[in-house]
Amino acid sequence: MQKLINVVALLSGLVSLTTVAGTVYLYKNADTMIESAREEIVREISEALPKIIEPLMPNVSEFPKTTGPAIPF
Repeated sequence: MQKLINVVALLSGLVSLTTVAGTVYLYKNADTMIESAREEIVREISEALPKIIEPLMPNVSEFPKTTGPAIPF
């Protein structure tokens, strides 16, 4: 019975140490992870945006030479 309790205590200690080590790692590297995620998001958006906007643009073959009055009647 004592061996079982020692194994459970050892596993509990390992879980606690792993949790503390993971927390310290995340605390130290949070800024780097956030910045890399931000760069990835900006890159994905900048690649997708032209594909979204291009079909919405009207097809203008040529611009008019004159326009109407500034204030319509």
